[in-house]
Amino acid sequence: MLSGTVGKICFSRILEDEDLAEAVKKRVEESGIKAGVFILIGSLKNAVLGYYKEGEYRSIELEGPLEIASCTGNVAVNENGEIVIHPHIVASNVKGEAFGGHLMKGSHVGATAELVIIEGVGVKLQRTFDEKTRLNLWKLG
Repeated sequence: MLSGTVGKICFSRILEDEDLAEAVKKRVEESGIKAGVFILIGSLKNAVLGYYKEGEYRSIELEGPLEIASCTGNVAVNENGEIVIHPHIVASNVKGEAFGGHLMKGSHVGATAELVIIEGVGVKLQRTFDEKTRLNLWKLG
């Protein structure tokens, strides 16, 4: 386990038609935060959700309009020092049916999305490739 303190908190608006996953990563990079968490609410025109099965992510595509009921994730760096975000999302349709999974590229913002990024200070979160799961997992320590 790692522990640290809360550093800066950044607030950002993501605009209509932006790819949500790409926009979150861009805002995190602009913030300079290398370890932390984020939360997000808003709306989507469509969503691409991933679920992990047998060593790979498979996609579920949803057409909107959709409400982002919840989107949370964490921020780390890979072995090359590049920012990696790990976002999960729950989106609901006009009937209130909710669908969740890993946020994939190809999910486009509707009216807006509101992002809050919270920095973890004094921790080094790094992701490294794990052969068994074929995922980039946290290396703590």
